[in-house]
Amino acid sequence: MNYNELITAAIDAKLQSYSPYSMFAVGAALLTPGGTIYTGCNIENAAYTPTNCAERTAFFKAVSEGHREFTAIAIAGGYVDQDGESDYIYPCGVCRQVMSEFCSGDFVILSVKDEEHVQETTLKELLPHAFGMSL
Repeated sequence: MNYNELITAAIDAKLQSYSPYSMFAVGAALLTPGGTIYTGCNIENAAYTPTNCAERTAFFKAVSEGHREFTAIAIAGGYVDQDGESDYIYPCGVCRQVMSEFCSGDFVILSVKDEEHVQETTLKELLPHAFGMSL
């Protein structure tokens, strides 16, 4: 499958990041089976615990709109002071657990460095022993 639109949406979502503490901006783009894309960015807080990752922001937006099934997510991130340079990043443990609530083990996770450099993996590879639902 061609994920170009999803990859571009993740890179664009990174620009909306509110990350004044870590200076590490992350954008995510989540794809539904019907082709709808929900984006999210990381949103930090001075107390740190209320901080929300880009992946969960995208999931929560989609779920709040009634979606419960997803096929792929693209994630792009990097330090804001590096002229938009990115590196390969992967979802944290909490985000992986949220993904496991709504996605099967073959859910595609795209780690995006830029449009030409993307690493693809699956949820089952990143979270082989999920708590709760079986992958």
